[in-house]
Amino acid sequence: MAEEITWPLQLYRLATTALSPFLGGLLAWRARKGKEDRKRSAERRGIPSRERPYGPLAWLHGASVGETISLLPIVERLTRQGFTVLVTSGTVTSARLLAARLPANSLHQFMPLDVPHFMRRFLDHWRPDLVLIVESEIWPNALIEIKERGVPVLLLNARMSERSFQRWRRLPATASSTLQHFDLCLAQSAADGERLERLGAPRVIVAGNIKYDVPAPPANPATVATLSALIGERPVWVAASTHPGEDELVLRAHQLLARERPNMLTIIIPRHPERGPDIAALAARQGLTVGLRSQGALPDRHNSVHIADTIGELGLFYRLSPVAFIGGSLVPHGGQNPIEPAKLGTVVIHGPHIRNFAAVYEALDRVDASGMSGACPVEDVGTLAGAVHALLAHPAHARAMARLAAQTVTELGGAVEATMQAIDPYILHMHLNTR
Repeated sequence: MAEEITWPLQLYRLATTALSPFLGGLLAWRARKGKEDRKRSAERRGIPSRERPYGPLAWLHGASVGETISLLPIVERLTRQGFTVLVTSGTVTSARLLAARLPANSLHQFMPLDVPHFMRRFLDHWRPDLVLIVESEIWPNALIEIKERGVPVLLLNARMSERSFQRWRRLPATASSTLQHFDLCLAQSAADGERLERLGAPRVIVAGNIKYDVPAPPANPATVATLSALIGERPVWVAASTHPGEDELVLRAHQLLARERPNMLTIIIPRHPERGPDIAALAARQGLTVGLRSQGALPDRHNSVHIADTIGELGLFYRLSPVAFIGGSLVPHGGQNPIEPAKLGTVVIHGPHIRNFAAVYEALDRVDASGMSGACPVEDVGTLAGAVHALLAHPAHARAMARLAAQTVTELGGAVEATMQAIDPYILHMHLNTR
């Protein structure tokens, strides 16, 4: 294996090993910022906090909330076949969400930092029989250590943007050497597949985007009913998965809307819940009455802005509002996933910065024969406020847009089935090698 490792990869392995003594300080700093779980920081060094269950085990990894949630249908299918499934991720938010949504016979650990001896310690304990990595989580040390053990490793829902492709092309031998570790790459689109093949991936299949097949986020019906009664007849809209610099724009849009609708309720759901108090302070400085859900506040008549700074409640608030602005799109972040609100009958509004989900938004923005689309693109605060006002003023039109959006994402589904068919030979191999 050593002769297959190019000099940039060798340098990377040496650097990550040399820096490992200092990573404890980095993890402590991140924990103070709320970006690490202090009680589970040992997992980031490959030290397990759970025993390995007996029998065949599949290890599935996704970076954060969106990636790990997209894996849930595959986790459920593997557990139904009798396998234990270990799911790893790198964020506190994803860990909390998975704690509530993982099925029986599955468990979560934090992904170790990509340091050779951290990964060896992790793999020596968990001894996976199959590794499934989602999207673009390509960590060289992890891949090298996995393949040293002869374990099949597949890249699911693989994407390779043009920008990433151009970066990889600067080191073609390293790109090829890294991608050669994957037994199979299942690409989201033909363009993604072509870029992966040109970089040296040995076997590529276009399977589609598994995020279209993720079930709509759940919500407690009693909670939905309670909050719906509190909101009553007030006009309401949601700004979901907002990023720094975007909350100010949402609050300005709220003030524009409140000129016509003084009882307007705006619900802000930050992408990172720990930002809730900062957003509340920002709203208060603008003279707005605001409540934080993390502090027990309710979206009632006493507040004009409600900050839903909690985890796992997107499904609740999408069910309460006919309109949702999807964040990360009015600032140059690249956009967040619009599939979940579309499945729940909420009209999607988005800004121009949507490269992370370009194909999804392209499908939703497409105008059909009747002149209608499944989403509403906006450019700035003025057009955002105008879109919310128009959609709330014409509920029949909003419902028709929502139906079209739901139909669009449903028709684009099927990637999970294609993915399961592609990995079936590896699953059969796990059955034959039951411990």
